[in-house]
Amino acid sequence: MRQRIVISGRGGQGVLTLTRVLAEAAAAAGHEVITSETHGMAQRGAAVISTVKVGPFHGPLISPGEAEVGLFLHAANFPVHGHYLRPDGTAFVNGKDIAGLAAVDATALASASGSPRSANLALLGYAAGKGGLFAGPTGFEEAIRCVTSARHLGGNLAAFRAGVEASQ
Repeated sequence: MRQRIVISGRGGQGVLTLTRVLAEAAAAAGHEVITSETHGMAQRGAAVISTVKVGPFHGPLISPGEAEVGLFLHAANFPVHGHYLRPDGTAFVNGKDIAGLAAVDATALASASGSPRSANLALLGYAAGKGGLFAGPTGFEEAIRCVTSARHLGGNLAAFRAGVEASQ
């Protein structure tokens, strides 16, 4: 198994949490995993990007045109970081009706599930449900359980499951 994933969003959208969930799921499945993150002006709502490499890789960085999967928590980030995707890569984008991309309104799904701040996990659920990632929904649900505090677990799982349901 080898998969390169780019996660892009704005400060406060949960890019780093999503990175942690992906890494935990990969490790639990017995895969090698390397992560890298660039915070930049995240505290001011600017772009944040992180990478996850699942499989036997040597370094954490992903060069432009190499990622098989992109998770874009903010639709405006696709034009900024979409160049990291391979020509045959898949972009999962939090948005409505974006031509040529696997888009879902993860913000609305998270809000409807009672956890409006969990759009990152709704998008993850959508991507996992579509079969676009190295693990299926069950593996990611276990990882969410491992990295989420008891206080937020119910909402995070509800948002993730809403994303999985939307993928069907």
